[in-house]
Amino acid sequence: MASSSSSTSNSQYCPRWKYDVFLSFRGVDTRNNFTSHLHKGLKNRGIFTFLDDERLEDGNSISKELVQAIEESQVAVIVFSKNYATSRWCLNELVKMMECKEKENGQTVIPVFYYVDPSHVRNQSESFAEAFAKHESRYKDDVKGMQKVQGWRNALTAAADLKGHDIHDGIDQSKEIEQIVDHISSKFCKSARFLSDLQDVVGINSHLKELESLLQIENDNVRIVGIWGIGGIGKTTIANAIFDTLSNQFEEACFLVNVKENAKKNQLHSLQNTLLSVLLRKKDDYVSNEYDGKRMIKSRLSSMKVLIVLDDIDHGDHLEYLAGDVGWFGNGSRVIVTTRNRKLIEDSDAIYEVHTLPDHEAMQLFNQHAFKKEVPDDFFKKFSLEVVNQAKGLPLAIKVWGSMLHKKGVDKWEKIVDQIKKKSNLEIVEKLKISYDGLEPEEQKIFLDIACFFRGYEKKEVMKIVDNCDFGAEYGLDVLIDKSLVFISKYDRIEMHDLIEDMGKYIVKMQKDDGKPSRIWNANDFEYVMMDNMGAMTVEAIWFSYVKKPRFNKEAIKNMRRLRILRICCIDNYARFSQRYSEDGSIEYLSNNLCWFGWDRYPWKLLPENFNPRRLVNFNLRLSSLHYLWKETKLQQFLSLQTLNLWGSYSLKRTPDFKGMPNLEYLGLQDCTSLEEVHHSLTYCKKLIKLILSNCSKLERFPYVNVESLETLDLRSCSILEKFPEIHGRMKQGTIIKIMTSYTRITELPLSFFDHQPHLKKLHLDGMKNLASLPNSICKSKGLVKLHVSDCSKLESLPEDIGSLSSLKALHLRGNKFEHLPRSISQLGALEYLDLSHCKRLTQLPEDIGCLSSLKELYLEGNNFEHLPRSISQLGALEYLNLSHCKRLTQLPEDIGCLSSLKELYLEGNNFEHLPRSIAQLGALQTLDLSGCKKLTQLPEFPQKLHAIYADWENDSFCNSFFQNISSLQHDIFSSDSLSLRVFGSCLNDIPSWFDYQGMGSSSVSFNLPENWYVSDNFLGFAVCYYSIQIDGITAHLIPLCDDGMSSMTQEFALSNDPNTNDFDMWIQFLLVSLDGLWDASNANEKTPNDYGRIKLDFIGPVYAFGVMMKVGVRLLYKNESELCIGKRKSRYEEEATCSSSKKLLQLFPPSPGL
Repeated sequence: MASSSSSTSNSQYCPRWKYDVFLSFRGVDTRNNFTSHLHKGLKNRGIFTFLDDERLEDGNSISKELVQAIEESQVAVIVFSKNYATSRWCLNELVKMMECKEKENGQTVIPVFYYVDPSHVRNQSESFAEAFAKHESRYKDDVKGMQKVQGWRNALTAAADLKGHDIHDGIDQSKEIEQIVDHISSKFCKSARFLSDLQDVVGINSHLKELESLLQIENDNVRIVGIWGIGGIGKTTIANAIFDTLSNQFEEACFLVNVKENAKKNQLHSLQNTLLSVLLRKKDDYVSNEYDGKRMIKSRLSSMKVLIVLDDIDHGDHLEYLAGDVGWFGNGSRVIVTTRNRKLIEDSDAIYEVHTLPDHEAMQLFNQHAFKKEVPDDFFKKFSLEVVNQAKGLPLAIKVWGSMLHKKGVDKWEKIVDQIKKKSNLEIVEKLKISYDGLEPEEQKIFLDIACFFRGYEKKEVMKIVDNCDFGAEYGLDVLIDKSLVFISKYDRIEMHDLIEDMGKYIVKMQKDDGKPSRIWNANDFEYVMMDNMGAMTVEAIWFSYVKKPRFNKEAIKNMRRLRILRICCIDNYARFSQRYSEDGSIEYLSNNLCWFGWDRYPWKLLPENFNPRRLVNFNLRLSSLHYLWKETKLQQFLSLQTLNLWGSYSLKRTPDFKGMPNLEYLGLQDCTSLEEVHHSLTYCKKLIKLILSNCSKLERFPYVNVESLETLDLRSCSILEKFPEIHGRMKQGTIIKIMTSYTRITELPLSFFDHQPHLKKLHLDGMKNLASLPNSICKSKGLVKLHVSDCSKLESLPEDIGSLSSLKALHLRGNKFEHLPRSISQLGALEYLDLSHCKRLTQLPEDIGCLSSLKELYLEGNNFEHLPRSISQLGALEYLNLSHCKRLTQLPEDIGCLSSLKELYLEGNNFEHLPRSIAQLGALQTLDLSGCKKLTQLPEFPQKLHAIYADWENDSFCNSFFQNISSLQHDIFSSDSLSLRVFGSCLNDIPSWFDYQGMGSSSVSFNLPENWYVSDNFLGFAVCYYSIQIDGITAHLIPLCDDGMSSMTQEFALSNDPNTNDFDMWIQFLLVSLDGLWDASNANEKTPNDYGRIKLDFIGPVYAFGVMMKVGVRLLYKNESELCIGKRKSRYEEEATCSSSKKLLQLFPPSPGL
């Protein structure tokens, strides 16, 4: 797609906002303090803000320009200060902003109460009363003036009632400003300047109108919509436009760019992690394989309304593992998929086909790129028409050729257009080559490197390599951008269109056909060169991935004198554990022109002695067979080297001398299990940022470490390391550092270290069996955010001053021998995560634990508490509480219902006989785990939002108590989102005996109902328990039948698995069938529910298609079973199925012919 200088009726589909934020404030109060800082914060975040710096604020009315600025701002931030109401200018601004707020798709208003009480604004009291007394005195004889004053009052009252931010003594203004900026940045639409650019995109109106129609945003279901068309047609541009237009209507949104290429490079589970990290707003490696990823996506996103764009999929796995089913996402979610392959999206809810541009839009697009919106004269119009006709409406070709002709003279136009026309019979990729031919030789090399290897990589990483190849990286990249051959994505990655990439690889293929290959990007071409030693002398770059071991030819490698880039990647997920191949000795030669050297599972024991690449930036020999890099006496000069990664080189015994690597930033030696020592020269590496040596199980000592630039020191599982490294240097201001020495033999931490490292952020000491104490000086690390001290078997106490760690957010103390905790621990005001699990000697918690006002997660399982402090109910921010397997804990605090934010409560394996009634007041609770609570027979009413209960269901009294309280749950029981509860049992393959009616079938089961089964004021519904190895995708129909086999009503519901459990767990799904839901009086034909003597369950979906058997149990639910008076039913079905107290049989219906 491209852009246009005009936009017809675009406002309906593109946001009209010119500004992100309009700032309203009283200059004399806040211009030079709070408002200026807020404006700077918004500006630094890229939020386009209108600020009238030269306002006089003394007029009766605001200017037309200011009115227009308010109308064109998406968000208005009003800074109410003491003298705000004294300014008629400010008050008129306020009235206008509140008017804009009330319009459809109106402005969002955010008040900030700067040292004023919101009630003073709302009621016009205090300084606001004084101001209005003057206004009313001024207009006392003016009816219209008094009406204006009343309008000001109304606007102040309305604005004060809005949710805002309160600035007063004791508030950290910088943090409050950061929160305001974060709120605006995350909640509202993308930059108004960027969105307004959509108005210039050629033809975008019709695309957005059609897509919005297909997406049906107003509906609450989940829809998947495909965008289909040939390469270069504008699919990604359209997806970007609809994403930026609609993303603010969803809780979270994620645009996964170039799925096809990223899946090849990084594997699908990496994309799943990206998707989860963006949507959950927390970067993490959530899963390690795509199968876990499916379950995790469904588990974490099923209750979120999200917008997801999967850009450029080319395989069925991409959609299956990233958005495999509408049930993965919450109500109202939308998934947009772009692809060239229509078959991949045939099962989506709608497909939007993108066609080539009509002639007038194609010409409009060409003019934009060739003339920058200038109107060409008649000569250029003639040639422009020829170029546009040649492009046949393909936006990419139009854009590239237009950029190529920009600012060219008449003689050049004729020549270039003639070239385009002469190649009219070739594919568009060949047409685009004309742009490449116009590049300088170095620019061509940069372009081919990007097309063959670096598309999708971070700009700064590519620039490092290109710079060290002496290609003039910045200038060359600017040329490529100007000629529309590459572009920089919003994530600062180098990107290009598919057709441009194809064109680059086409050029290299032509070189190969001439016997002069310059670049190799697949294993077959590599083996071709290796076998025949053909063209090795012309090869400049090799970058490919393999599963099967490629063959090597030392002579061919020796002939690669021009080689600048060598990257051989093993994509075997289990390469770390698989058998490695090893070659004797070393190869004779590696090119000293290398700028990037990466070779997974490098097979030789040594590097060539004459290998000294002074331009090398990245040295990556993961899982190599190296014993050492070169002879100990030889000092190599790697002056440009920034990354040295030897991860998993299990035979490596020692590291090289580091004095020749002054620019080293990353050293990766993890899993080098034979490594005995690290060279003492490491202290010369003053630019070192990450030092990773985890699981070096033979490492006994460690040299000095320079921490001037260090951010990460990882020595985890260096199991015989006994001494903490000596630290040299002082961390720079603003440096964030984390130190991990878990599972080592270190006995003590250096006292002096913490005195001089105030910027330490993360400290991992888990599993240090010999650590007897923590130095009190650790409490001087005021910047510490995470402290891991779990499973330190000799650690019996914490520093008494631990409460002084004012920034600490996570404290892991699992499995220690504490008998008590320091009193000061309750002073950790920033603490959000506390793990005290399995601290067996800890018999009680601090009585004032309720002072942890920020605590969100509290893990206490496996402890010997006999009671909990009452103050635990004061943890207002607590969302997760785990008290499982606390055997001595016989009851919960009666006021536990005060935990208003609690979402998950785990009580597994405890000896409770009852739960507090106040548990029903846990309004946010969604998950309750009662499994293994054998003594629990009575349940209170449930919280209304409870969604999942984990429990043992063999106990009849427990089941009866559960069902009597189920009516307190608020769920739409007649939708596919009906309440599903996991079943635990001693025999997981059997339906619990509590379900009276049981059977098995592949398509349906049915049973007779007793006479007078329906008692209007007692009947709750049907409880259905089902079990199958395969459940997802099955729909069940619950059908009451009359004696004549007829029915006019059906209740449909979907069966589903819990993504967090294995395939053999059993599930209960409850359907409370009421007269309003199942019983349709208009179709009853004068029948009553008791005229229906049979109930039938039909299963539709994969369970029948694959012949999988379903085990089913059903029970009729009543409020009070002791009051029932129902009998047996006899009918003409009695020969097929019977129901009695001694034996309950179900008739298995044969498959229906239509299924």
